Amino acid sequence: MKENKSYQLFIEFAKSVFTSLIFVLVLTNFVVKPIKVNGDSMYPTLKDQSLGFSNILTYSLFGVNRYDIVIVYVESMDEYLVKRVIGLPNETIEVKDDKVYINGEMISQDFLDENYKSQFPIFTNGFESVTLGDDEVFLMGDNRPYSSDSRVFGAFKLDDIIAKDAYIFYPLNEINWFKGD
Repeated sequence: MKENKSYQLFIEFAKSVFTSLIFVLVLTNFVVKPIKVNGDSMYPTLKDQSLGFSNILTYSLFGVNRYDIVIVYVESMDEYLVKRVIGLPNETIEVKDDKVYINGEMISQDFLDENYKSQFPIFTNGFESVTLGDDEVFLMGDNRPYSSDSRVFGAFKLDDIIAKDAYIFYPLNEINWFKGD
């Protein structure tokens, strides 16, 4: 009798573990993507080693907009990066005199920290204009002097984007929700 009860407890435990694993797999593949910020490319918006999650479902349903924070997969590095959408499909992006232009018009970048930005003689290095394809976006980090982004990797395909927005829950004094403008 005791052996039967132990067996039933084991079966119940195994069912609970299996159900939990299925729930976590569904959640992390279709609803949210856990993220860990590695490096300073999004500083001071997001800090190195911050933990949180990004929204797969919102990206799947609504796509991306300019200034959204996104999680992108870089196959050559086998790594996920956190960046901000600057250029959208079929736009031309250019940087002149530390200002970003889309289709020849300067864009506002109110998300950049002006106090931090003022510490650099040039915050965003200039580059040749880039015209995006139908399925491409141009991504940049908020910490332009220290960000490897589309200026290094080139345009990203929309299919490379995994999720958008970021909810940071660690460190606890940095809890915040970052959504696109």
